[in-house]
Formats: sequence, structure tokens, C-alpha cells
Amino acid sequence: MPTLDLANTSVFLDFDGTISRADVGVHLLERLAKPGWEAIDAEYDAGGIGSRICLLDEWDLLPHDAELLRSVAREVAIDPGLEDLVAGLLASSAEVTVLSDGFGFYAQDACAHLSVPVLTNAVDWESGSLSFPNEDRCCACSSCGTCKQAPVKDASRRGRTTVVVGDGTSDRKAALLADVVFAKGSLSAWCTMNGVEHLRFDTLSDVRSALL
Repeated sequence: MPTLDLANTSVFLDFDGTISRADVGVHLLERLAKPGWEAIDAEYDAGGIGSRICLLDEWDLLPHDAELLRSVAREVAIDPGLEDLVAGLLASSAEVTVLSDGFGFYAQDACAHLSVPVLTNAVDWESGSLSFPNEDRCCACSSCGTCKQAPVKDASRRGRTTVVVGDGTSDRKAALLADVVFAKGSLSAWCTMNGVEHLRFDTLSDVRSALL
């Protein structure tokens, strides 16, 4: 990988399975959801529905109990290399943004201390509703809860080098736009199948070693 001018670089970190060691949304569904979520998830992975419909349908299968959901979400470990990666990037004047197309609250909770933007979906605990403040109706697909392409495009328009770090289905479209892609899991397999150049990683310490 060529040496990057980090002061002119924007790094976008996925949450589920990237910052967290496993997919927190799936963990919540496995532990707490009524039957049927697996079929919804499979339809999303296959491209039959967008993430917005997927998330709304799966959210309806979960109890809307903030204390319970937060407690179960905390059962999933956070990659221990997260803080050093973010601190090193910020010290090098890079922009860092967390992009999460999940249920939102657990990404906000886990990343609140990092002092970086977290673009994700939102839960209104009073009504129990899930909303999408970072959707992009102008996007060509217009089907995601949190559009991960939009901030990557914005950074590119500002002349910045873009780096996407991810592991799953929701990161595919952003990976197509990024200058540098770090991928693991199903995202790495998808990149290989579709000829998307990428750097494989296992932990965020690997990403830190490559960038800093």
C-alpha cells in the first residue's frame, strides 16, 4: 500500500464485526428476537431487500426495552485496537468517521468517548420506533438505513483520500468508491469475487500497522 498523507485522508470505520468483534445486531437477534429474523437477514444478504426494510422488519421482532437491549449488546467485545487506531489517526490529522447501518444505539454507546462522528440509525425509546437520519433518498439505490456511500463521496469531492474499513454486506457500496479498502469476512470474499482491490485484516491493530 502506498504511504498516505493522513492529513488529507478520511477513514471510515464500520461498526458491526469491525469495531465490535462480532455483529452486535445479530447477537441481539439471536438472544432476544422472535422467530423469523434469519429469513429476513438472508433476503438482505442476497440483495432481495435493502437494509432499511431489513432493519425495520427485524426491529419489530425485538423487545423495545432499552436497558435489556443495551445490556445484551455489551456482551459483544470491542476490538482492543480501536482506541489506539483512532487516537493515532486523529494525532496525524486524519478525519475518522464511524459508519454503522445497524440499530444505532449500541454503536453510539460504544464510540461516544472517541470524539469522532458516528453516522448510524436512531431509536426513539419512548415510541419504540427506529428512524434513519442518515439515509440518502438521492442515492441510486436509496434503500439503505445509513448510506455509507454519501460520506465517502463527500470526502472525495473535497479532494481527500478515502479509506473504508469493513467486514460485511453493508460495506460493499462504500468499498466500490474508496481509494483504499481494508476488508475481512464476507466483505473480503465479495471484494475478491468482484475484483475489488483490498487489504485483508483481522484486527484493527492490523489496520493501524498499515496506516500509521
